[in-house]
Amino acid sequence: MSDLLAGVILLPTDGAPAGPPVDIALQDGRIASISPAASQPSRRLLAMPALVNAHDHARPLSPTSFGAAAKPLETWLLRRAAMPAIDPYLGALAAFGRAARGGAGSVMAHYTRFQGPMPPVEEAREMARAAAEVGVRVTLAIFMRDRNPLVYGPADSVLARLSEPARAVIEAEFFAPAPSIEDQIARVEAIAAAVESPTFSVQFGPNGPQWCSDEMLAAIAERSRETGRRVHMHLLETRYQRAFADRVYPEGAVASLKSLGLLTPRLTLAHCVWARSEDLDAIAASGATIATNPSSNLHLASGVAPIPEAIQRGCRVALGVDASAFDEDDDILREMRLGHFLHGGWGFENIIKRSDWLTKIVADGRFANGAPGDGLLRVGQPADILVLDLDALDRDAVMSVQPIDLVFARSTAAHVAALIVEGREIVRDGKLTRVDLEAAEAELRVEFRKKMPSRAKFLGAWDDLEPAVVEFYRSSLGCC
Repeated sequence: MSDLLAGVILLPTDGAPAGPPVDIALQDGRIASISPAASQPSRRLLAMPALVNAHDHARPLSPTSFGAAAKPLETWLLRRAAMPAIDPYLGALAAFGRAARGGAGSVMAHYTRFQGPMPPVEEAREMARAAAEVGVRVTLAIFMRDRNPLVYGPADSVLARLSEPARAVIEAEFFAPAPSIEDQIARVEAIAAAVESPTFSVQFGPNGPQWCSDEMLAAIAERSRETGRRVHMHLLETRYQRAFADRVYPEGAVASLKSLGLLTPRLTLAHCVWARSEDLDAIAASGATIATNPSSNLHLASGVAPIPEAIQRGCRVALGVDASAFDEDDDILREMRLGHFLHGGWGFENIIKRSDWLTKIVADGRFANGAPGDGLLRVGQPADILVLDLDALDRDAVMSVQPIDLVFARSTAAHVAALIVEGREIVRDGKLTRVDLEAAEAELRVEFRKKMPSRAKFLGAWDDLEPAVVEFYRSSLGCC
C-alpha cells in the first residue's frame, strides 16, 4: 500500500519556524519520504504527530449523564454503578471513535469493569473488533483488584449507617468475591493470547495500591518481569489515597512499589497528583512513566499534579484524557493545551517549551502504550499523523503567525482535517471514515435508557450510601 499526503506544512517539534509545504509519501504503514510539495495546495493543512491518550477507560458515555457530576473520585467511582451493563462492542466503538475524532492515534483503555454476560475473553475480542473498525491503536489494561471494594479500609462503619434495604443492595453490588490472584493474572494472559495484534496490545491493570494487596502487586511484578508485559495502574490520585498510603506504607507508596519489584520502565502510573519529591525521584530513577490527566483531576477535585517538578526531576510524562476531558468530549488537543497551560511554567520562568511538551507527551505516551516509534514525523517512522485545518486555525489571517502559536492557543477537535494511523486515514474533516459514530452513540443512548430501570434499587440506596462514604473519609482519612 502506498499513498500521498500532499501539500502539508509540518509543525516543527524543535521550536524552529514552519517551513514551506511538503508531500509525505506513505508506504506499508510508514513514512516513506518527505519532499517539497509538487504543487501549491489549495487549502493550508498542518501535519503534526498523532497524539497519544496514555490513560483512559473506554467508557461508553460520561458518568455525568448518570448523576456523577461534582463528586470527588471516592463517591464518583461508586456512582458509576448507576450505569447499566451494555453491549461491549458498541461501547468500545463509541469510546474509540471519540478518541480518534479528538486526535488520538493511540489509546490506553484501562478496563475497570466487564460488561458481560459473555466471558471476559469474548468481551475483549469485541473490543478489539471495535478498535479495528475505528482504526485506532489500542492498549487494553485489564483491571485487577483484591481488597477495599467500597472504601479505602474496612467498610463496617459505612455499612452500619445504611438502612437494612440499602445495605443489602450495596453488599450485593460491591462485595462479590474477587477471583484469586493467580486467576486474575491468568485471565489477563488468556485475553492477550486471544486478541493481541500489531495495533492491539494487553497490559496488566492493577487498579492501585489501595485496591490491590501487596501479594497481588508482587505477583504482577514477577509475571511482568518474566514475560515483559507492561503494567498500568493508578497512584496517589487523591488526598484520600495519599492518606491511606501514608498509613499503610510508612516507607512511602512508591518505595513500596519498588520493594515489590513493580517500579520498572514497564510501569505506567496514572495521575500521581499527590506524589512528593522523593516519589518523583524514585519514579524518574526507575524509568517508569507518569500519565497525567489535567481535566479529570479538575473534574474530580483531585488537585493539580506536580508535573513541572516531575519533568525537572527527569520523569517520563505522558498525557491522558481519562474519559473526563474538560468538555467531556475526548478532545485530546484541548487536553494537550491545558496540560501545557498548567505545567509549562509561570511568568517568564519556563519549565518546558511547547514544542518539547508535544514531543514528550507523544514519545512517552507511545512508550507507555507500547506503540512503535517516538511519533515524530520522520522517514521510516510509523505513519501516525494528525492533520489540522490551518486555514480554520488562522481564522483572522491578518499577518503571518507561527502555527505552534495557533495550535497551543486555540486548537480543538473541530480543527481536525485528518487522522492517519498506520498509513490509513481514519478521520476526515471531523468524521470517522469507517464508522458512523453518531449512529453508534444514538444506539447506546437508547440501550442505556431501556436498561435504567434495572438500576432502580441502587439509585434508591444512593441517598443512604453517599453521606456514609463522605463521613468515612472525613473522619478517618481526611488529613494528609
